[in-house]
Amino acid sequence: MHRTHCNGRKGGYNRNSRVQAAALSPAVLMLEGAAKMVTLPPDSQPIVIADYGSSQGRNSLVPLQTAIRALRERVGQTREISVIHTDLPENDFTVLFETLLTSPESYLRKDGAVFASAVGRSYYEQFLPTHSVALGWSSWAVQWLSRTPARIPDQVQVAFSHDAPTRAAFAQQAAEDWQSFLRMRGRELCAGGRLVVLAMAVDDNGDFGYRPVLDAMYSALVEMVDGGFLSAEELQRMAIPTVGRSRTDFLAPFGASRCFNGLCMEELKIFFGEDHIWSDFEQHRDPLAFGAQWAAFARASVFPTLAGSLDGGGTTPRTSDIMKRLETGMITRLAAKPESMRIPLGRLLLAKTGV
Repeated sequence: MHRTHCNGRKGGYNRNSRVQAAALSPAVLMLEGAAKMVTLPPDSQPIVIADYGSSQGRNSLVPLQTAIRALRERVGQTREISVIHTDLPENDFTVLFETLLTSPESYLRKDGAVFASAVGRSYYEQFLPTHSVALGWSSWAVQWLSRTPARIPDQVQVAFSHDAPTRAAFAQQAAEDWQSFLRMRGRELCAGGRLVVLAMAVDDNGDFGYRPVLDAMYSALVEMVDGGFLSAEELQRMAIPTVGRSRTDFLAPFGASRCFNGLCMEELKIFFGEDHIWSDFEQHRDPLAFGAQWAAFARASVFPTLAGSLDGGGTTPRTSDIMKRLETGMITRLAAKPESMRIPLGRLLLAKTGV
């Protein structure tokens, strides 16, 4: 299943999602513009904002606060707004609610007429009422597939696999999931509603980015197999079910009309996110800190998925030791040759038409 961020350390994703946070600004500007354009429901009904793929909430705060501020300019301070955060049932919703209650950036601390709730369901299903959502936001989520369609024989990230059938299986799953996501949002959005999506992409040359991080991860895993800490079968089961889509992939469901299931593509931009970890390295020249920051990013975002492939699952007594060895192995390799990461991303603005 998509988006597994319960990394065994409470709030770990919130603490180690700096890469994700750094790339938000262009999409947040798009969300602010969308909030100024959406068709609003009657005054007797709350304005519903959906956060698709919230994880533990940290990277939702600034975007949603920005959207709420733009809506307040239109409707005043007393109109009720409902914010619904969504993610898989295994997401750490306790940390999400603690973040909403305690973070200085939380919209709940700034606006008494905003009400927060959460739904533990896959965003590849419809889980909100038809025509109920005015504004949707999804960041760093839809690159996660609904399932892992195949084993990856020569990597843990399909973007760097040389196996053509495996790459084709992941591409097919990504195409099906993208259509499912759009179809469900087309049902949930009100006429005149808007949806802003920020997701991993590939650049015009098909580059997924992050190669040094993924090479370090796979090399460390292979070394653990050679050392007897990990079985070859366990490594064969390890796959990160994420896919970066190209501009063509994002546009594929829409056809010449640029519309699909009532959603019309208003804007699509492939761009590169800022690499703040590299900026830190250029300032401080500390290779171990560079390696540690990227390894922490990997631990928060994908280690839980890899751990789930261990014999007995991700909660076996050996899991902690294996993940620590993997993190250490990545730090050593990344520190030996620090380099800037390419972070291709796509930002999209979709509008709901009709009824």
